[in-house]
Amino acid sequence: MAQVSADKAYLSKDNLQTVIDHNAMPYIPFKANSAPAKRSKNTLWRRMYAYYTYNQSHFMASYHKRSNVETTFHMIKSKFGDSLRSKTEVAQINEALCKVLCHNLCCVIQSMFELEIKPEFWDAI
Repeated sequence: MAQVSADKAYLSKDNLQTVIDHNAMPYIPFKANSAPAKRSKNTLWRRMYAYYTYNQSHFMASYHKRSNVETTFHMIKSKFGDSLRSKTEVAQINEALCKVLCHNLCCVIQSMFELEIKPEFWDAI
């Protein structure tokens, strides 16, 4: 894990520290009323606030990778339903992975038609 992106609801000293403790970079935007807290003993909060303030373009570019994931989850749930029918944990994981696989196949097929790409299949040896 290299980075963690979360929305403003997850902004807290504890969450920032947990991400840092796992050697990852937290991309959690600060709220409009957030302050650098100069008197705070927590230097992580001040450093992250400074990074957020002075590196807005890089911070937001990294943070907005999250929206791609959210869009993908929405597409999968819209097309294949938002619940799993399997009972056991292993079966649920397999079912979720099958939904992801089917989503990827749908994207490939849609791209083939939209971009007029002719697939090439090789003979099995």
